[in-house]
Amino acid sequence: MFDWIQKIADWFVYDVVHLDRGQHLAEALNFFIYDTTKILLLLFVIIFFMGIVNSYFPIDKVRNFLSRNKLYGFEYLMASLFGVVTPFCSCSSVPLFIGFVKGGIPLGVTFAFLVTSPLVNEVAIGLFIGLFGLKMTTIYVISGILLGTISGAVLQKLKLERFLTPWVKKVLENAQREQDLFIAEKQTFSQRLPIIWKEVLSILKGVVPYVIVGIAIGGLMHGYIPEGFFEQYMSKDNLFAVPIATILAVPMYSNASGILPVVQVLVAKGIPIGTAIAFMMGVVGLSLPEAMLLKKVMTLKLIGIFFGVVTICIIISGYLFNIIL
Repeated sequence: MFDWIQKIADWFVYDVVHLDRGQHLAEALNFFIYDTTKILLLLFVIIFFMGIVNSYFPIDKVRNFLSRNKLYGFEYLMASLFGVVTPFCSCSSVPLFIGFVKGGIPLGVTFAFLVTSPLVNEVAIGLFIGLFGLKMTTIYVISGILLGTISGAVLQKLKLERFLTPWVKKVLENAQREQDLFIAEKQTFSQRLPIIWKEVLSILKGVVPYVIVGIAIGGLMHGYIPEGFFEQYMSKDNLFAVPIATILAVPMYSNASGILPVVQVLVAKGIPIGTAIAFMMGVVGLSLPEAMLLKKVMTLKLIGIFFGVVTICIIISGYLFNIIL
């Protein structure tokens, strides 16, 4: 879907700047151009679409329904399943996260999506089947969905809304005021459009600096950290290999399809499958660039809680994989 962006990035790095393929700087710059363009485009489209939806959709009723009705965890499962069908990396999922929050979706449900989306998608599933077979793929997909569902439910129980940043709270207040205005004056779509457009630009202005800084960090890591750097810490003889692999994965940044070949190499070198998958989940589900993007919508305390809960779930999954497989 984004091949044309990759071609632009390749053209600029290799034909305009004349950097050599495989060079660290070239890899970092290529990554930065591709991901910045892709995420800003996603951010614009999603925020604009959510602005249109929110202008017609009763935010307060959706919020009240999801908050008050006992769906017995079904809402977290649905959010996780939606994450499966959205082929985004962790940073690309952040725009949808903002849209969910702006639409009044409970924070735990939104977290369930944010956890699952980078871990499990159709591209990763296809590669996983080719590399590890159908049985292991099925276990991985189920574990990824359960990871998102359980993490979302746990985070919702902690009632963390108070740790959202003032910027997000202001966005939510504006969304409610705009909808009240739309309903009260029965405005047509053409009348609503300037207000929606103004809100889109306002959100973009607030988020773009964090996007650029976050992806710049990811680009440097992508270009300069060797893929085999962490293998020495993941041997099967190390009882703490799973938590070490998960924690050491955080500085790295890639999507599931990009890290899967690395996982295959690790397994071929004798690294236990659970440890290798925990490393993969840490890379795609937790990253410093993602934390930089989330800093705009979450306080540091909330980011720490979110990362902590997901890290614990990943570590448990890694040990279970090692036991089962």
